[in-house]
Amino acid sequence: MKSIVIELMIPGKLKNEPIICDIIRKFRVDIKIIEASFSAESGWAIIGVSGDPEEVDRMCDYLKAKDITIEPQKGMKF
Repeated sequence: MKSIVIELMIPGKLKNEPIICDIIRKFRVDIKIIEASFSAESGWAIIGVSGDPEEVDRMCDYLKAKDITIEPQKGMKF
């Protein structure tokens, strides 16, 4: 099991896409939204993710392919 806390920086062009819902549907991971803020221009979310290491890595690749920046949050535990 791999558990990480990451910050997602979501560009405004994706403001109408259900990013968190897509993650839950496409990958076998558990998600906890720790904090988030969204506006018309952009958004960010700090989430905890746990699951099989390969599945977590696939989820990160999926997000990066959508131009979502992922920043690990050191010192935070999920």
